[in-house]
Amino acid sequence: MVILGIDPGYAIVGYGGVEYYSNMYHVTGYGAIETSADAPFNQRLEHIYSEMNGVILRCKPDCVAIEKLYFQNNQKTAIDVAQARGVILLAAQLNHLPIYEYTPLQVKIAVTGYGKAKKEQVMDMTKRLLKLEKMPRLDDTADALAIAICHAQANGTQLKKYLHR
Repeated sequence: MVILGIDPGYAIVGYGGVEYYSNMYHVTGYGAIETSADAPFNQRLEHIYSEMNGVILRCKPDCVAIEKLYFQNNQKTAIDVAQARGVILLAAQLNHLPIYEYTPLQVKIAVTGYGKAKKEQVMDMTKRLLKLEKMPRLDDTADALAIAICHAQANGTQLKKYLHR
């Protein structure tokens, strides 16, 4: 199974393709879709949508795992990220891909076994599980790989019942 993990945003969208088979992981590719802060917001959304379609065509995933929105403070940022997330979900839907959503807590539990794990702990386990020499430059990309691992860990296990309530 090839999983496309996505960390949504409107400035940076992290993505990571992970093949999971017989409890083994293989990274099929990762990167980020970046938009210019100077561009009108609608053009940024169009760029995200177009690039996400290209990522899906290159990665050929069996499904998409995406982070659920979680915001504490800035309402405007939340709305803008939600709009970007919408065009990402549209790209996945129009490519007939099943979509699975995970909260940051669910990702931490699946990757580290501990819901209060620090970002560094999640990154370290992601690096170990994927046998990477170093983590990707952008946190958004590393987060996307962790989201893909989360889905691989949850799919077909008792953890799936907990994560998909």
